[in-house]
Amino acid sequence: MTKDIVIRTAVETDNLMEMVRASAARAQQWMASQSGDPLDLLRRMKFDPIGFHPLEDRPLNLIEQINQTWTFAVAIAAARQLLNLHPDVSGFRLAPGAHASLELDIMSEEAGYVGAETFAAVNPRNNGKLAADLVKLASRMERYKYVFFMSPLFPGNERRPQFERNGIEVWSVDF
Repeated sequence: MTKDIVIRTAVETDNLMEMVRASAARAQQWMASQSGDPLDLLRRMKFDPIGFHPLEDRPLNLIEQINQTWTFAVAIAAARQLLNLHPDVSGFRLAPGAHASLELDIMSEEAGYVGAETFAAVNPRNNGKLAADLVKLASRMERYKYVFFMSPLFPGNERRPQFERNGIEVWSVDF
């Protein structure tokens, strides 16, 4: 399991995204080498450890690699945006995902200052994820609270006030 990651600079976000990209390239190479029955190919992607964790050198099934890749990509892009929004903060701890070691996906090194939740979805309204993150953050005591999402319906790094509630800023991010 990935421990939380500390990010203090934009260069560190770039380095992490390069690690994510390198893992994706390994999966791409495997897919390019495949032939044969397409249903067997999909079975192998779903069940066999032919993929790679985006930040650790360990195997995953390819479907889990896809999920983990976007979990980390959004958190890294969000950390980059937070560095721009809060240049005075000494850094951010990232631990995105369901089994993370932090209470939130991103927390400032300075306790109680910044907290954020992150996710990737085709539509940010899907599965109630945005609504659930807004509810979760509403009860938090951080001075600045954010939800960051990545969605093809909302490209770019942009504040999305139409989704905001209870003083929580909502942003779409891209890498």
